[in-house]
Amino acid sequence: MTELPEPTPTPPTAASAAPVDAPAPAAAARPARRRRVRTPAERRHRGQFLHFLRIFGGVMTLFALAYYMWTPGEWPNELLVWVLLTILADEFGGWFGYAGLLLGGLGYFSPEPPPAQWLVILPLIGGVLFAALLIKHSGGPFVLPFAALLYAGVLFVVGRYGLKVDPQLNLPANETFQRTALLAMGVGLGFSFVRQLIGIIARAVARRQARMDAASVPA
Repeated sequence: MTELPEPTPTPPTAASAAPVDAPAPAAAARPARRRRVRTPAERRHRGQFLHFLRIFGGVMTLFALAYYMWTPGEWPNELLVWVLLTILADEFGGWFGYAGLLLGGLGYFSPEPPPAQWLVILPLIGGVLFAALLIKHSGGPFVLPFAALLYAGVLFVVGRYGLKVDPQLNLPANETFQRTALLAMGVGLGFSFVRQLIGIIARAVARRQARMDAASVPA
């Protein structure tokens, strides 16, 4: 009986000879992303664009207020819009707020006269709102509570003691008048407080960015 030759063992390939648990080669490290440095011209153009937006927003707010004060309506709505839009216009620049105060009397030049209550609302709210804007312009966001206290305090005193001075002065004690005037002031000053805080943070970030840009420019 013929014996078959034993099979010759094949040598292991390089892939099979490598240990199974050999660690994979480390991935090449990605190069750090370079931060874009703004040039002085870019910063100047950005400032000019923001200035344009501020002027445009203030003018549009005054246009909206003028349109609303010109058209006839109920005095609570007129009061709410006048106080609120005046404070919002003031956020675009101080003179926008004072112009909004003057627009409170625009209804007297319209074809239809304003409500009879406006003869009381215009001097009372106009005076206390003017004082609140002066306090608002005297500092940052932390003076806004003092402006709100002055505004609310005057309305409370006039509403409580106005009838003792003039028996016909019953509007300041009206619940709708008090609620509308305080709501408009609260919303307006609340928006101003948040906007100013965001502005403080944004300016701090911009100063940090400017310092980093200056350090990145080769001497």
